[in-house]
Amino acid sequence: PPVLYSEFQESEVPASYVASLDGDADRIVFHYTDSRGKLVLLDGDKIAVLISSFLQEEIRYLSTEVPEAKKIKCGIVQTAYANGSSTRYLKNIVQTEVAIAKTGVKHVHEMAHHHFDVGTYFEANGHGTVLFGPKFYDLLAKAEQKLISTSRTQRATIAWQRLRLLPKLVNQAVGDALSDLLIIDAILYLNGWDLQRWSGLYNDMPSRQCKVKVKDRSIISTNSNETKTISPASLQPALEAAMESMNSISLNPLSQARTFVRPSGTEDAVRIYAEAQTQDEANLLATEAATLVYKLCNGVSEIPTLPGQTRL
Repeated sequence: PPVLYSEFQESEVPASYVASLDGDADRIVFHYTDSRGKLVLLDGDKIAVLISSFLQEEIRYLSTEVPEAKKIKCGIVQTAYANGSSTRYLKNIVQTEVAIAKTGVKHVHEMAHHHFDVGTYFEANGHGTVLFGPKFYDLLAKAEQKLISTSRTQRATIAWQRLRLLPKLVNQAVGDALSDLLIIDAILYLNGWDLQRWSGLYNDMPSRQCKVKVKDRSIISTNSNETKTISPASLQPALEAAMESMNSISLNPLSQARTFVRPSGTEDAVRIYAEAQTQDEANLLATEAATLVYKLCNGVSEIPTLPGQTRL
């Protein structure tokens, strides 16, 4: 069972499997120390990938005996801040639908509720949950009629038993770190995995975040999911040119560097996110994006100085 440690027992915490919660226990992240003594973080993206992979696999097994399971629409809701490696893993390996929502729990929750029969969302900070729609519960009822008399060791029956327990374990109303801890621990146990095996599903792309102070943040507008800017009209083409330039000079021919900017909701500033194949490239792209925002959006004060700052 999980063991709780206070801040005064830090030296007693085992380095191989640790979960950290925030003050009101609606967010959770996992981490461990690798053989080099480096802290390895498994954030909300990794949580979403693990849960989604488990759901998809169990539903596939159930569909071998209950064809209606194939009609269940499963999906993940992310924001533009989700690491690009997680998005590609979900699309290409898990083969699930990924929807991008505007930043904020209310936006991702709403999209998960309206777009999927089983919708999973976790922000990078570990806040999230799984939502089960009416079609999912109808599927469980149909599966019970077909499988109630079958062998309990039959894989489709095992999948049904696991899936029917999930809504009892998951807190669908709000992020609940304790229930998230239990479902993650259960999935890892069933898979026979430790945190190292889970972390190895994919490697996060290095990223950099910063902000630029501007005179008036209202001059910057974005599309509905904040992945592209609409105004000023010259900003998005300039950002796309910076991304293309980064991909062309990257040492990795498969580079998929990206950056986006969005106005702050609390101050006259523009928040910038950039990711690339290396940390130096992510820093460089963030610097270029910050410079473009400063010039095209009436920046004030100074352009943020980042490690390895040069110009593309």
